[in-house]
Amino acid sequence: MLKDFKEFAFKGNLIDMAVGIIIGGAFGTVVKSLVDNVFMPPLGALLAGIDFKKLSIELKQGVAATDATEAIPAVMLNYGQFITDFISFILLALAVFIVIKKVIGAMKKEEAAPEPEAPKLSKEEELLTEIRDLLSKKA
Repeated sequence: MLKDFKEFAFKGNLIDMAVGIIIGGAFGTVVKSLVDNVFMPPLGALLAGIDFKKLSIELKQGVAATDATEAIPAVMLNYGQFITDFISFILLALAVFIVIKKVIGAMKKEEAAPEPEAPKLSKEEELLTEIRDLLSKKA
């Protein structure tokens, strides 16, 4: 059983998949940073200096702490953070789509280029070829 597990765990495809997952996670972080630090600030500046991460609606007011009670935080609907995360998702999905499209296109090109088979000879042509080969051996 241990031998079977070793074969499974160290097969090339599994390691390739693990590398892909790690790279994908890092790529997701880069896309999130791109959205948070490059796209959203200018978009917020264009929309009268709005910071999307701070856009929210207070659903229930919080209660301040007193000597007898603990503080109860406000219940907030943070739709600005959702907008930022949604844009991150769209960009990440677009990038993955482009990569997959290129990989599938490359695979199709490899599959579409099989070597052409030699045309099948008729019985007369086969016999003539055999006669030619025999005559060339005698000469």
